[in-house]
Amino acid sequence: MSGFSPDHAGAEVRVSPNFGPRVGVSRPDMIILHYTGMKTGESAEAWLCAPESEVSSHYLVHEDGRIVQMVRESDRAWHAGKSFWSGITDVNSHSIGIEIVNPGHEFGYRRFPARQIAATIDLCRGIAARHEVVPERVLAHSDVAPGRKVDPGEKFPWRQLAQEGVGHFVAPVRAGGRPLLQQGDAGEAVEELQSMLSLYGYGAEITGAFDPATGVLVSAFQRHFRPRRVDGVADRSTVETLRRLLHALPARPV
Repeated sequence: MSGFSPDHAGAEVRVSPNFGPRVGVSRPDMIILHYTGMKTGESAEAWLCAPESEVSSHYLVHEDGRIVQMVRESDRAWHAGKSFWSGITDVNSHSIGIEIVNPGHEFGYRRFPARQIAATIDLCRGIAARHEVVPERVLAHSDVAPGRKVDPGEKFPWRQLAQEGVGHFVAPVRAGGRPLLQQGDAGEAVEELQSMLSLYGYGAEITGAFDPATGVLVSAFQRHFRPRRVDGVADRSTVETLRRLLHALPARPV
């Protein structure tokens, strides 16, 4: 492919060869947000367009707000890797991937500039309108690949996005107090926690035992929805914020 017209007005086009057809779906119904995790935006853009990388995303948002489209929205980009959400194991086929330039935890993780966030909000709104993506299906890479990925990380302003109509969010209950549930615990309360995580979409196995895998999911949840403290311990704040999120979910046709 030598080029294409951008799906999002104002986006530059730089074609990545790393894409294919969507499998089992005709259109995306999720948006997955990442950070690039590389030293510069230019190196990230080049890597996403290099055949040998075997990775890509539909869009990249630079720190100055410039948007580059690398894969058409109708195609399947290779951004999510091994992932899961609400029974879906081929997240790439179901989603639009957006890489947001930030060096990430390895190279000096920092806050996201206002211009970059404004551009990301505008881009997500456009994608959601074109493909009828509901707010609760705007997710972090760390949500769909917990433990393996931590991006876009605890500094990403999910609350601001939700205020602008992008994503599902409730004000988190203040962190603090003694732990309710942590590794080594077992019983009905752990089973309820695992069930709530599963209902929201995380790949939780409901065993009634708070094992390391449950701790990984709790950390992923905290990183997105209760970022002030990411420790894998299900304190009152974590449990009540999760319960409020579930209660705030709109009823959807089955």
